[in-house]
Amino acid sequence: FAPMLAGVAPVVSGADLAFCHMETVYGEKGGPYTGYPSFKSPPEVATALRATGFDSCSTASNHTLDDGADGVRRTLDALDGAGIRHAGSARTAAEAARPTILPAGPGKGAAKVAHLAYTYGTNDIPPPADRPWTVNLTDEGRIIEEARAARRAGADVVVLSAHWGTEWQDEPDATQLGLARRLTASADGGRPDIDLIIGTHAHVPQAYEKVNGTWVVYGMGDQIAGAMINYEGVQDPRGNQSSMGRFTFAPPARSGERWTVRKAEFVPQWYDTVTGRAVNLNASLDDGAEHLREVRDRIRAVVLGRGADEDGLRMGK
Repeated sequence: FAPMLAGVAPVVSGADLAFCHMETVYGEKGGPYTGYPSFKSPPEVATALRATGFDSCSTASNHTLDDGADGVRRTLDALDGAGIRHAGSARTAAEAARPTILPAGPGKGAAKVAHLAYTYGTNDIPPPADRPWTVNLTDEGRIIEEARAARRAGADVVVLSAHWGTEWQDEPDATQLGLARRLTASADGGRPDIDLIIGTHAHVPQAYEKVNGTWVVYGMGDQIAGAMINYEGVQDPRGNQSSMGRFTFAPPARSGERWTVRKAEFVPQWYDTVTGRAVNLNASLDDGAEHLREVRDRIRAVVLGRGADEDGLRMGK
């Protein structure tokens, strides 16, 4: 599966720390594998994610419980085997209670980055009665509690992966807007609890916005997806459009203060369902693929639709 992501691997591997979202759970090695509405994907995907340069994946989505606790176990086992950290689902209560914290940057100057992940729901599949901690369901109090626990564990930067929103809707919905506003306003001792929010679920690109001084990506879109059929029952090309967010953090002047985003960028992407390849649109346009300019420009218009360019967001390569 690594060739599917080779076109975006330079962007991913070029980051000190790269997060992905693993929407589906993995099946047994060798199959059987299933598609919509209950997914089971090949565990070899994890190896491809690592080869691409991803360091951690959020695993909380509306499909986390598609194959119950067994699906969660297989998924996390495969990610562990590939050397990828994860947040959002768990095999044990102890694992669920432990914040995911990763180093980012060189040597002694490395930052400690916490990765939190929550989903709005699991398609009405309840968590196992004896394992209520199997997946993180969105709860503002729990999110803030985990963020503060991560700070106590030494996290300099706290990143939240939020599975939220309305599928096929370009604009963030009222729930997204309200939750983003409240979470970014939450602070402890004058220091915000959340430093970055990265959203998934809608299948289409959504806007970036600076809310209460914190960057929020309402929806990245799907990095890899087949020919997507929308709620009207027709193939919708927006389902193969997406963006990658790239945020450069700088340390504070005084210890204990907030790390700040020095540079905020987005990289427009497109998934070519014919070749089965993720495409960095800016890199491809440099190579003369002018037919993709309209796709790139549409993604840019959506991403900047809430005025993020006025707060310094730029399109990167």
